[in-house]
This record gives sequence, C-alpha cells and structure tokens, in this order.
Amino acid sequence: MELDYSKLDGLIPAVIQDAGTGHVLMVGFMNDEAFRKTVETGFATFFSRSRNKLWMKGESSGHRLVVKEIRTDCDHDTVLIRVEALGPGVCHEGYQSCFFRRLEEGGWKTVESRTYEPSTVYSGSQG
Repeated sequence: MELDYSKLDGLIPAVIQDAGTGHVLMVGFMNDEAFRKTVETGFATFFSRSRNKLWMKGESSGHRLVVKEIRTDCDHDTVLIRVEALGPGVCHEGYQSCFFRRLEEGGWKTVESRTYEPSTVYSGSQG
C-alpha cells in the first residue's frame, strides 16, 4: 500500500467517484493516516487543509461515502476511490456532486439542481 506523499507536503489527491454511475463527486486530500483509516473503516476519510485535521465525510451531515474500490495512478501519488454515497448529496452546498458548475461563455453556470438544503444538515462545519 505504498503511496507517494512527498509531492504535496505529505498529502495526495483523492478523486471520489460514484461506483454505480461513474460521476465524479468530489476531490479531497489524504495524508497517510487518512488513507489508512479509509482502508480500515471502509468509509472515506480525508485530511482537512483548512482545519488541519482528519475528517470522515459525513461526520456532520450523515452523507457518508462507502468505499467499494480503491485504485492508484501510475506514479502512486493520487488515488481514485469508487464509492456508494449514502445520502442525497456530497457537496456542502446541497448538490449531489461538488462539480455542479460548468464553464459557459466565459462564466460558471450551475447546471445541476440541489438535492438537499444544506442549512437543514450543517450547523457550522461541513462534511
């Protein structure tokens, strides 16, 4: 399970993909501890760069990510985690995916509908 954490100050990008649809849900960062917790628990766990601590996706929202498969790229410095998302969305802004905006005519346009109201789920912290 050796991964290369040396290129981003001890972190690797983790691309989160819906195992059923192939839809990219989010990108987070993992340090070695977050990766090991993900493997051990079967739930996606990340390292928050802004809070400087580990966080399991869904710890405040309940929208957890159940790991179905983990892959790494050829350089062993990025992981692709295929998941089953529990809950109506992954994005803290209320969308199924964090990638709900598309560049159109020089600006970002929202191209998906909200799947839940974030104010009913989050009380200060996101995840």
